[in-house]
Parts: sequence; structure tokens; C-alpha cells
Amino acid sequence: MQLTNAEEQVMKFLWKLEKAYMKNILEEFPDPRPATTTIATLLKRMIDKGFVGYNQHGSNREYFPLVQKSDYFARNINTLIKDFFNNSATQFASFFTNETNLSLSELEDLKKIVEKKIENHKK
Repeated sequence: MQLTNAEEQVMKFLWKLEKAYMKNILEEFPDPRPATTTIATLLKRMIDKGFVGYNQHGSNREYFPLVQKSDYFARNINTLIKDFFNNSATQFASFFTNETNLSLSELEDLKKIVEKKIENHKK
């Protein structure tokens, strides 16, 4: 299941804050902030989708993410690779390295990551 752009924005704040009440989430938005009812609606949809949980404290809810940021990102990257790069991580890596302005240092860092992964696969 996918989050909308607005839901992703709220989710980023929850990942950052780890646990938050409505007022904490609203404080993360730049001015002009969305209406409380808008955030409440987004949170309700995110709860229904299984991305957010909450603890009830009196009349207030403390929200928290049920999905880790890394898991969500990995799922989206895999969908992107499948949909736009013929399910080829190699095509994605080629596109990424050719179409971004990576410095020599960043390219060398990527090379080290790949070499380490190759070594781990050989073991």
C-alpha cells in the first residue's frame, strides 16, 4: 500500500519525532500550517492503511509509526526499479550514477559499498 504525498509528509514527521501528539505534528509544518482537521484526516487514513498506530491518553492520541522508514523506502525503491527499469537494479544504478552529479568522492564511496557487498556474497 502506498502513501499519498501529504501522508508521506506526516509520516516523515512521525519518523523524526518517533511519537507525537497532534500539536507536535502541526508544529513541524512550516507556515501556513494545515488545519488540524486536515492532519486528523490524514492520520485516520494512515491508521487505516496500517502505517500509524496510537495510544490513547485521556482525550488525546499519541501517534507513532508502525512502519520503519527504511522498510518504506526499500519497498518504494523496489517498485521504482520494477516499474521504470525493467526490474533491473543494474539499469537503475547506471541511471543513478549517470544522471546525478556525484562527486569523485561519492563515486568512490559507492564503489566501496559495492565491493563490500560482493565480498559478502562470496562468503
